[in-house]
Amino acid sequence: MKKLFGTDGMRGLAGEFPLDEQTIFTVGKSLARQFWRTNDAAPLFVTGRDTRESGEWIERAFHAGAGSGGAPCISAGIITTPGVAFLTKERGFDAGIVISASHNPFYDNGIKIFSPSGKKIDGETEREIEKEILENRGAVMTTLPGIDHSWTASFQDIYIAYLAGEFEDLSLGGLKMVIDCANGAASALAPKLFDRFGAELIVVNCEPNGTNINENCGSLFIENLQEKVVDEGADFGVAFDGDADRALFSDEKGNLIDGDAILWIMSRHLRKHGKLANGKVVATVMSNIGLESALKSENIELLRTSVGDKYVLDELLKTGSAIGGEQSGHIIFPARSLVGDGMLTALSLLEAIRENGKPLSELAEGFTRFPQILVNIRVKQKTPFDEVPNIADVSAQVEKELGGAGRLLLRYSGTENLARVMIEGKDQSEIHGQAQRLADVIERALG
Repeated sequence: MKKLFGTDGMRGLAGEFPLDEQTIFTVGKSLARQFWRTNDAAPLFVTGRDTRESGEWIERAFHAGAGSGGAPCISAGIITTPGVAFLTKERGFDAGIVISASHNPFYDNGIKIFSPSGKKIDGETEREIEKEILENRGAVMTTLPGIDHSWTASFQDIYIAYLAGEFEDLSLGGLKMVIDCANGAASALAPKLFDRFGAELIVVNCEPNGTNINENCGSLFIENLQEKVVDEGADFGVAFDGDADRALFSDEKGNLIDGDAILWIMSRHLRKHGKLANGKVVATVMSNIGLESALKSENIELLRTSVGDKYVLDELLKTGSAIGGEQSGHIIFPARSLVGDGMLTALSLLEAIRENGKPLSELAEGFTRFPQILVNIRVKQKTPFDEVPNIADVSAQVEKELGGAGRLLLRYSGTENLARVMIEGKDQSEIHGQAQRLADVIERALG
């Protein structure tokens, strides 16, 4: 069976394997069984979901499976992914389960499972769940029970109070901000949180109906936020994705502030307060070389990992670094949370703006993105690139042409039969030609 758990949990089309009722039931039952092996008492799980129409029945199926395995569940209702991770640790649950497909369309869904540490569960637990899924294919689904929502409102209030408490000295009076909730998990929470700080709020895409999550809104359609900020004469704009574990921003001029720019701004802010730990920032191989160059000018080292917040977190913990993230806006401050939290990132940026007395556009100065091009090539097989002479030769030629003033990244997609060519350099037309030359060689060799 194909591996079901990726770097961000299990994801698929809601209603079809592995996101059908019986499989979700099996996931809940398997997780309960595994915790019973090490627990002296019944394990207790907390669940939360985003606004997809499939979320409620998936949550019921998980509760049914966990309950049949002897693990009761309590629901936090519609809440962000980092909200569930926080509650799992803060309230001593044995596991926290998020039902969300993040930035995917409404017809997809997924499951992420967190341990009490706030980290995602280990690979061994995932493999055991996958084994039981395979063994139980074709089993008959039992009746789904109701969901225990008795603590839902309290859990959401506890999470909002935690975030507000982390920035108790922050005042946003006189600041106008636009919030795009992507019709997702942040819809009820973000306005309530930011209203506590006294900002003038303009809230958009905050009316989820089960099918409009991420639809022409949120961080996937950041240009809408940029236009709104300019039209409203706002000082700041934030757009979340469906489960609000990441966010992208607009400065007061309508310029994009992506994950790379956030790392640039916040690493210097942390260092100013003596909180940059070892003087290192963690990013992925997809972060722009302009970030690496800008950080180097400040004597800050950039550490790169494979794509995925899991790898960013692993490197953060391994090196004791204070900040890391992805270009997509998934930022982790391990001193505060072991998962990305879009609302926490927004408050961190706002704190930097207020403390420095400068608009966001000025805080981002000093970081210049190099031109970048990404080409996808469909392939029949994923042969290591260095084992194909023609590809290796042309890659070496391109590297020589870039001459240290650019970057070439070749990798395969983790989910599709695609080879990806990414080149960054000083001249857009030059890197476009280099990328196309390499793509043609890959297509002839592997397509």
